[in-house]
Amino acid sequence: MKHIVSVLLGLVLPFAAAVAQNPDGPCLTIGGYGEVAMTRNFYSDNVYRYSSASSHQGEEHGRFDIPHAVIYLGYDFGKGWTMQTEIEFEHTGTGGAVEKEFEEAGEWETEVEKGGEVELEQFWIQKSFCPEFNVRMGHIVVPVGGLNNAHEPLNFFTVYRPEGEYTILPSTWHDTGISLWGRTLHWRYEAMVIAGLDAYMFNTENFVKYGAGSPFEFKAANQLGFAGRIDNYSVKNLRMSLSGFYGRAFNNTYPYEVIPESSRYYGVVGRTAIGAFDFAYTGKRFIARGNVDYGHVGDAAVISSMKRNRSANNAPYKKSAVGKGAFAAGCEAGYDILSFFRRKDSEKQLFLFGRYEYYNSYVPDEGQEAAGWTAKHRIAVGLNYFPLPQIAVKAEYSHRFLKAGYNPEPSVSLGVCYMAFFKR
Repeated sequence: MKHIVSVLLGLVLPFAAAVAQNPDGPCLTIGGYGEVAMTRNFYSDNVYRYSSASSHQGEEHGRFDIPHAVIYLGYDFGKGWTMQTEIEFEHTGTGGAVEKEFEEAGEWETEVEKGGEVELEQFWIQKSFCPEFNVRMGHIVVPVGGLNNAHEPLNFFTVYRPEGEYTILPSTWHDTGISLWGRTLHWRYEAMVIAGLDAYMFNTENFVKYGAGSPFEFKAANQLGFAGRIDNYSVKNLRMSLSGFYGRAFNNTYPYEVIPESSRYYGVVGRTAIGAFDFAYTGKRFIARGNVDYGHVGDAAVISSMKRNRSANNAPYKKSAVGKGAFAAGCEAGYDILSFFRRKDSEKQLFLFGRYEYYNSYVPDEGQEAAGWTAKHRIAVGLNYFPLPQIAVKAEYSHRFLKAGYNPEPSVSLGVCYMAFFKR
């Protein structure tokens, strides 16, 4: 705790001093968001719930959590120079976490991830030449997919982040690099060069989700990644977007290995490509959002074999296989039922919502075994109550449907969240 306080003070005090010396107006921006979630899952959390489904029928468990608590700090230096930081606390704690890996015979595994449970998700400096052209350098959010573009809790109805994209893509995807972006009347674009993904961190359950992280004190950048996004605002209240990523993911770790021509792994590069479409319609009473995402990993079977061998000596890599592809699609819509009853000057809203999504984190490559439990349909229905525009209380019933032979996974969840920005 003392370490956390020292870090926060080290970030806040210089900005506070700068504001005190700047008589021209507010330059420091402070904001953030946070979520509290409570869930009862009416299905088993046993590590063999998929491999021996009939033995775990009728089981249930509960979980309370604070998934994210985030502090934003930004500063405008003037003359087009700005900076932004984002500090995120996940799951109330710091340090490593111990979890039971059901993909790996139920063994206990200590997860050692860069940053632990406290991460600096953004730290960049930007020069703005005009609205149409800005240059940003540092640690940046990678806006591939609808969730990474708008990951704050008031930007989705469900208690937890939309499950499909959250399962197969890094979330919140953040990496170090350079970004060029700009905005015109109806268009916004962004192009980025960042460190590439690490194929040894791909796995069956989550596809490339953990590939943007690093178990080391630095991020290996033997390979580069290229990401882009285009948003269109031509229709009132509607945003439509295309985004994507491409990069080589093999041998993008530490230590870097020179693969000799005699090796069976010579020529393996692990080309990783992701394409996504998402939209958001935000009216006074009606809100709708949706996404479609597809990812492909080249040389998936060979990479899966090699990383399992690398993990045999307790190397900090994911052991399970990665498939050649993954898919996620979802749509949600909500209507403010308080609009029929409230006074015109009231800020209160009550959205009745529904969400449907389908995703599959593992499409096997040639020669790989199938994993039928990775293909899932999910529905969710519930309420979002906004006593103020910055605060939401969420209640939800969800049901996850798997293929025949696996148990269904229903749950009920309750949450409260906020998102606000303040200027000093």
